[in-house]
Amino acid sequence: MDILERIPAYSDEMMWKYCESLKKIILTKKENKDTLKYYTPKEIIDRVVASCDYYKKDMTYSDKFKLRDYQEDIIKWGSEILSAKGFVYLTMEVRTGKTLTSLGIAKAVGAENVLCITKKKAIDSIERDYNLMNGTFNLKVINYESLHLVANECKWDLIVCDEAHSMGAFPKPSNRASLVKSVIQKYKSKVILLSGTPTPESFSQMYHQVYGIPNNPFSEFVNFYKFCAKYVKVKQKKIGSMFINDYSEGLPSILDVMRPYTINYTQADAGFKVVTTENVLQVELKQSTYELIKRLKKDLVIEGKEESILADTAVKLMSKLHQLYSGTVKFESGNSMVIDNTKAEFIQSHFKGKKIGIFYKFKEELNALKDAFGDELTTELSVFEDTDKSIALQIVSGREGISLRQASCLVYYNIDFSATSYWQSKDRMTTKERLENDVYWVFAKDGIEYDIYKAVTKKKDYTVSHFKKLLL
Repeated sequence: MDILERIPAYSDEMMWKYCESLKKIILTKKENKDTLKYYTPKEIIDRVVASCDYYKKDMTYSDKFKLRDYQEDIIKWGSEILSAKGFVYLTMEVRTGKTLTSLGIAKAVGAENVLCITKKKAIDSIERDYNLMNGTFNLKVINYESLHLVANECKWDLIVCDEAHSMGAFPKPSNRASLVKSVIQKYKSKVILLSGTPTPESFSQMYHQVYGIPNNPFSEFVNFYKFCAKYVKVKQKKIGSMFINDYSEGLPSILDVMRPYTINYTQADAGFKVVTTENVLQVELKQSTYELIKRLKKDLVIEGKEESILADTAVKLMSKLHQLYSGTVKFESGNSMVIDNTKAEFIQSHFKGKKIGIFYKFKEELNALKDAFGDELTTELSVFEDTDKSIALQIVSGREGISLRQASCLVYYNIDFSATSYWQSKDRMTTKERLENDVYWVFAKDGIEYDIYKAVTKKKDYTVSHFKKLLL
């Protein structure tokens, strides 16, 4: 949204009154005429009107803003750990306010230049929280993919890493973890790590989240492999005809060592007692889609006049069936298309008149949803919050760092293989004031989705070994 930039030292209320004064002037009409007294380009009028709405909304929100008692306690405790040890890890479950709490710690320790790294869709809400709390420091909020653009902008004395578990890849560090490490070490920055699920799949994921922080508890180990000698039970795993090392069995002692740097806080600690009702809805796809699936299972390849579908390995077949049972396909050429819009049309019809949050897996599923919903659908969180439109979000990008509390329910067009995606995304509606949620899973009749669902609800990623059992 294009709005007037905040005037230094102006509060939300002062900015709102200033914008209202401008609006009154530029919309003044000539006496006894229906034309404007002063010529003003339409884009300027739109910008001023939008600014009035924006600052009024922030002003109203600010009046309601108040830290909860437990957040005040964690800010005090976290400030002590950060000052003494150089970093603190807030493992606070979703909807307990970990990002706002981290900004409170930044303010409490007297930070001057704070860099907050998060997911792109969470940037607006973090900036709004900062404005509400009247932050005394310079804050820059950026997504991980754009970190290189601001790494040298100024001397960052404090870095906040939101959804820190996303840096937990092993045995080699991800590009994300490596870049964060370089910024931390360049400025000797203090660090606040945030995650509701710090080690969602393996305790081994902790190493690269903290390896760039000076004096972290694993700093004696120059790399992950040295770390494994003490903290990981390394096994051999057969891939095809080869055996490779499996480093996923990190020992519980990893969390023991991290305990002095960690503050844990759950929804139960905050007084949450969330009841999530999950509903599985089955739809029958077009007969042509089932015939295509049957043919692919039998021949493992489908050759068309211009495109082909290849499933010559179990992994490829699993992926292609995952797409087809939701009515889309990606061809060998890299092109993709919607072949069956049954699911999208069912969702639009079944939830007609409701403001819902929709999670999809593949990009063509979004195209199917757009065709079914038309102008009733958005992919932007700000539009979703300010209108009656429903929102469509890709599962992985939308599962963390955002709130869909305005949705009447969540609807899944498809399901991800990741257990982390399942547990995190379905809690996007929960707030302190909203503790009952409805979640709907739309699965194809006789499809692969329900088998995936059974795995992830047991906190297991769906893998090719599960898939092979399904084929037997």
